[in-house]
Amino acid sequence: MHDHPDGGRDGLRRVLAGGAPLLTVARAGALHPLDGSLAQLLGAGRERLHDAVDRALQGATLTEPATLLAPVDEQEVWASGVTYRRSATARVEESSVGDVYELVYEAQRPELFLKAPAARVRAPGAALRIRADSTWDVPEPELALVIDARGEVVGYLAADDLSSRSIEGANPLYLPQAKIYDDSLGLSGTIVLARDVPDPRSAAIELEIHRDGERIFAGGTSVSEMKRSFDELVAALYLELSFPAGAVLLTGTGVVPPDELTLQDGDRVRIAVEGVGVLEHDIYRSSG
Repeated sequence: MHDHPDGGRDGLRRVLAGGAPLLTVARAGALHPLDGSLAQLLGAGRERLHDAVDRALQGATLTEPATLLAPVDEQEVWASGVTYRRSATARVEESSVGDVYELVYEAQRPELFLKAPAARVRAPGAALRIRADSTWDVPEPELALVIDARGEVVGYLAADDLSSRSIEGANPLYLPQAKIYDDSLGLSGTIVLARDVPDPRSAAIELEIHRDGERIFAGGTSVSEMKRSFDELVAALYLELSFPAGAVLLTGTGVVPPDELTLQDGDRVRIAVEGVGVLEHDIYRSSG
């Protein structure tokens, strides 16, 4: 038997079994090994991926112990910014150059940035870090799109795009330092296939922050509050970039804790995306 780290969701899971990474399909408490890696199947396209999943479900199940791995092997993880009105408002308030965020929110071209290569993505549930040189840090709960090499959305994940609001607020050009550092990204463990779930464009996203065993913040939004469509974001990402192993794209956050709240060492974060999964992780502060 194998646990369900995403609240019982079925879908694709990368695991370590027999000393080697293995792509599996989780179904009804069992793991079915696939013929091919995630990179190979996303590279081959949606139909080939579906065929491989269907064949695996007709085959044997994994009987040996398995350890959950990050749901990426060769995929870059990109992120979208200012896709919700609440995010635009918060970033205007925090920034010394606030009008730049209003311009992005209203512009035809979306904000996109590289969040992490696959090698920097930790296992689901691993602790995430706040920077030693930051004074204002927040989780950013998001729906993530798993995209094949042709630009087709094949699955979904829950994500935390952990960020330093103090660093980005000092100057928008500091965004890479505010967003991109060790242990700054969390992804749920199961890629829920798009064909197997209702359209998540109206899914609820919920965030909770716990400190010393007590909940200090709870908030939520709906993906329907996004200004930009999935197709628009994917098209912009793939416009001048190729992704032969597929990609993961975070779609932005619409849940912003109050200004007086900043993450602290030892906090626990829980992110739930309706129909997709749950991501829970602790917070630790870098020693610098």
